[in-house]
Amino acid sequence: MSTRRYADLPLSIRFPLYLFVGISLALLILPLAAALPISFNSAPWFTYPFPDLSLRWFKALFGSEIWIGALLNSVGIALATTFLATTLGTLASIGLVNSNFPLRRFVMALAISPMLMPVVVLGLALFIFYSSLGLNYTFMGVVIAHTLMATPFVVITVTATLTRFDFTLMRAAANLGAGKVAAFKDIMLPLIAPGVGAGAVFAFATSFDEVVIVLFIAGPGQRTLPKQMFTGLREQLDPTIIAAAVTMVLITSLLMLVALAVARKR
Repeated sequence: MSTRRYADLPLSIRFPLYLFVGISLALLILPLAAALPISFNSAPWFTYPFPDLSLRWFKALFGSEIWIGALLNSVGIALATTFLATTLGTLASIGLVNSNFPLRRFVMALAISPMLMPVVVLGLALFIFYSSLGLNYTFMGVVIAHTLMATPFVVITVTATLTRFDFTLMRAAANLGAGKVAAFKDIMLPLIAPGVGAGAVFAFATSFDEVVIVLFIAGPGQRTLPKQMFTGLREQLDPTIIAAAVTMVLITSLLMLVALAVARKR
């Protein structure tokens, strides 16, 4: 029995789906398409039409020690978060796909619960919890908080990949004398790498874009790019903020393209 493809559906079904997808994409893209070009406005206003095109706001962004420091701090926190969230999320997923894992459904719900928690509530809870541990206003405190938020994305993507993984390969590797670590590194990890990579991209984007948690627990030394943008909206409103937004979109898009290219090669 051949698998039914999407193109085989009648037009009366495909057209509403096309329309729904088109409207969804428009709602996602149009706000960005309207706002991001303002970063090329030569005038210090958020208005159309532009008197002239200019890169002055990008020069202001990359010529400012405050903005560059915030950008580098964001990248450092996001990289540390990506490493921790990807490692923890991948190991958790491997355990959770095991049908013999006790209370598997409960632990899975617990693992992804940070996605459902309101961010403001989570930030306040972390601030109170960190107070007794001395983690408020520290780099490690921000990384742990972002790891808490990013790990569910890794768990979901890797678990979805593992549902298609043939675990008889691991038993075959064990029969050939490979240890668990060697079988994981040489057999499982290469095959689930697209899911792990996608989870890592989500983890990086989650940390790189996060601002609410940072407002609660980050100190002056942990000024991230979203936090600097939030501060700029209150203190100095100019298109430099939009230039920073363009930079964030480009970095995140580049990571997604790299992950997509790696997945296609496999």
